Order: sequence, then structure tokens, then C-alpha cells
Amino acid sequence: MAVHGRIAQPIHYHAFADQSVASGIHHAGDVLSNAGFALVALWGWLTLWPRRNSDQLRAGWPGYRLFLIALFLTAFGSAWYHLSPDNIRLIWDRLPIALACAGLLVGVRGDTRAGLKTEIEAAVLGCCAVASVAWWVWTDANGADDLRPYLLLQGLPLVLIPLWQKIYRAPPPDRIAFAAAMGLYVLAKVAELFDHEIANALGFVSGHALKHLIATMATAAVVWGLSRRFSPRSP
Repeated sequence: MAVHGRIAQPIHYHAFADQSVASGIHHAGDVLSNAGFALVALWGWLTLWPRRNSDQLRAGWPGYRLFLIALFLTAFGSAWYHLSPDNIRLIWDRLPIALACAGLLVGVRGDTRAGLKTEIEAAVLGCCAVASVAWWVWTDANGADDLRPYLLLQGLPLVLIPLWQKIYRAPPPDRIAFAAAMGLYVLAKVAELFDHEIANALGFVSGHALKHLIATMATAAVVWGLSRRFSPRSP
């Protein structure tokens, strides 16, 4: 990132393909497709909160707690942004996404390092997430917006999570769940890049709305991987 130099937001970033209207909601596909994030967050919270002090979850809970809260907020922040896309509203879309990435990093670090206290790490990395968005806002206000810290925070889980899980020999089901989540997230980013092309080809859904749906599946894979730790084992 340092060698690459500034990474600016594309000029036409807010020009999404979805122009649908439903019940007075403009860009309805992009707006309503965020509902899944809230549902997955609620599922995760209801499933994991009662088990937060268990041996299987205690070390990673500060991170996963941040992830679930941020995921819930993402549903509303992203929906608010897509109602009328601009840079001001985009802050409230990017902020919970950055926090969710930070939460995943802390959660997996706690899982893979037995006995690690991650409350402080969750607070520190959460502050870094806020700072990554604040850096973009500040640089944008000064006419040279820079997304590098924000993009770095999104990319780190794709590298560090499988690396930590391999080094510290995480259980295969955990590795499968997170591998599925990361694969789906990459697919979601591809759908985002081909927003207009997918809308033109399919007609009923845009690439960006599809991105939201696939990303919801990615978060569901994470929650499934965590919740299955508490499933009754076959004799």
C-alpha cells in the first residue's frame, strides 16, 4: 500500500445500476438487499450471546461481538447510503463494514491463541477501523481522497485469518467455514465490479444488490461456523 501510493475513490462510484422503485423506495434493490445483514446479525447474537463465556467462544467473543454489532449496523448504514448515494452517507456505510472486519480479525486471533485476552485488542482495532474511514473523509475534504487504510482493513482478514488458522492448527470445521465465507466475499466483490453488466444481463437484479446478497451468505457462513461448535455431537 505504501509503495502503491494514494488510492482514490472512482469518480463515478455513486452511479449504481439499480434504478428500481418499490413502495416509494428509490434504488429498492440496493436498499432492501441489506436486510439479510441484520437477520444474520440477530441470528448470531441470539445463538452466541448465551455461550459467550464458554471455552469454545470466550477468547474470541470480544471480536465476534464487535463483528455482530457492526454487521447489524451495516444493514442500516448501507440502506441509508443507497437511498440517496453521496459521500456523506457513504461514511455510515463504510464505518460499520470496517468495524466488522476488525471484529473478525480479533475474533479469529482469540480463537487461535489459547488464553489470549482480546478485549483491549478489540478496542484498539475498532479505533483503527474508525480511523481508516476518518482518514478517507479527511483526505477527501482536502481534495486528495485516499482509501488505502480502509481497503487494507478489508484485505487483512483474507490473508491473516487463513494464515493464523493454519499456523495454530484451527479445527477443520472452523477453517472450512471461514474459507467459504472468504470465497463468497471475493465473489461478492466481483459482482460489485460488474454492477451494470449483471443488471443488463439479468434484468431483475443489479450486480451491487447481488453483492449484498452474496456478502450476506458470507457472514452467514461465519455465524454457522461459530454456532456449530455448540451442536450436539453424534455418539
